Amino acid sequence: MISIAELSVDFGGVRPIDGLTVDLDAMVHGVIGPNGAGKTTLLNVVSGFTPPSGGSIVIDSIDVFELSADQRARWGMRRTFQTEQLVDRLSVFDNVLVMAETSLPRPARHDASMAAIEFVGLPSASVAAGSLNSLERRLAELARALVGGPKVVLMDEPASGLVGHETEQFGALVQRIPVELGAQVVLVEHDLDLVSTVCERVAVLDFGRLLAQGPTATVLAEPAVRAAWLGEALT
Repeated sequence: MISIAELSVDFGGVRPIDGLTVDLDAMVHGVIGPNGAGKTTLLNVVSGFTPPSGGSIVIDSIDVFELSADQRARWGMRRTFQTEQLVDRLSVFDNVLVMAETSLPRPARHDASMAAIEFVGLPSASVAAGSLNSLERRLAELARALVGGPKVVLMDEPASGLVGHETEQFGALVQRIPVELGAQVVLVEHDLDLVSTVCERVAVLDFGRLLAQGPTATVLAEPAVRAAWLGEALT
């Protein structure tokens, strides 16, 4: 469980996270909200890319602010980004291996990389990343995040650019992560169908504050949530 208490982040005169307190306690937990709500900033703080100005984050009794970004990765925190991180000239295997090198001893890296590639269902580890289609690129990005036994996987709009059946395939894969790998998934996503399908619970952010939280279907039906996230008028 990820316990966030009174978390704030300041960028000059802007406060994208403003006294946020929330427990992300589901094995697949969604974080949703309109553009500018602070979702990506939250993932950046949890993963160590953005320093907080106040508050705390505790994961399984570990104060993550006592760990550097590298230490969090070695502990088992993984991350995908909105912007693809693949190097097109490298093979799928080498792209995944780069991540294995950050967290695993040398003898374990090859097998762990191949296991991650097999888990996401990519047909070949030897092809260049530049030859992959949109879904395969997303799967390769996910394999990079899953290599080496993660404990927490933070995903920032991983289904961006995918079409219906591809999103369904990707969602089914996300649901397998807690069951087969034992890792918690925190999913930031705008795709309502994907969130509804894979997330047991959601937290809704608006202007860096918690607007609502709870079981996904219940929260998504709340008028205030639909007004903030989907732009529907309150009646």
